[in-house]
Amino acid sequence: MTVPMSDRSKTGAALGVDPLDGQIRQAYYFDTPDLALNQRGHVVRARRVQGKGDDSVIELRPVVPEPLSSALRGSPNFGVEVDAMPGGYVCSGSMKHVLEPPNVKDAVAGKMPIRKLYSKEQRALCAEHAPEGIGLDDLAILGPFSYSR
Repeated sequence: MTVPMSDRSKTGAALGVDPLDGQIRQAYYFDTPDLALNQRGHVVRARRVQGKGDDSVIELRPVVPEPLSSALRGSPNFGVEVDAMPGGYVCSGSMKHVLEPPNVKDAVAGKMPIRKLYSKEQRALCAEHAPEGIGLDDLAILGPFSYSR
């Protein structure tokens, strides 16, 4: 749920949520400067999570599950979900990976290639669905975007 800053206190009180109990998250998105991946429904993200460590995700949105390979659908790292929004819904598929150090902070600081944030399985998914000639290390860093959950 996204709440405008002007309504956060009222909304938090109504829901019984204390912002100091939240967990800070810092997300980075990777795309070309003209957002070529986003235009194809391809999301490449990595994030830092307070107290938990880092993770990365490759997401396809929208996705139709049936044409996906049985290997992809059977992967324990891949999941399909339905996201509801005003006026409709969209089915998305995402492959997640929990990172060991070195981590997101090192990659966005230029100390390691972006591709190192993604598992072999994620890199293959990205290569299959990204526009031809665009690799993970070719992407620009968008963010960070910080939020609490």
